[in-house]
Amino acid sequence: MKTKRILFAVLLSIGLFATSCSNDDNDGETIVPIQGKYNLSQTGSIINGQEVLIDAPQNASGCNKDYLDLRLSNAAVMGDYNGSNCALTETTGTYVRSHNDLTLTVGNTSTTSDIMNLTNKELKIKDKTTGIITVYTR
Repeated sequence: MKTKRILFAVLLSIGLFATSCSNDDNDGETIVPIQGKYNLSQTGSIINGQEVLIDAPQNASGCNKDYLDLRLSNAAVMGDYNGSNCALTETTGTYVRSHNDLTLTVGNTSTTSDIMNLTNKELKIKDKTTGIITVYTR
């Protein structure tokens, strides 16, 4: 009798575990908030099925890293340091996140990227048109 109760309890536990996990799926969408300031770290693409990344050549030597600041108001601010005096040029636009897509709009130009990775420390996006991968770190 005791064995039957233990067996019943184990089967019940397995059944509850299996059904409780089936609908918690987020379809591959990350749940980390996207808002924040990200420093440009690497760029690259996929070559022969392999991801190839290099240090971002857009970052001027001896200057702070260029950045992307995604604000809670859906404003996107892109900072670009250039020249020997590391002059900062900021460009403002907007962004929209829809599931794992990120659309940045500056003026009349919009680019849509797949969010490949989003953690508390990294944002990795892949431009849907060009296939260029850009990695930002916090």
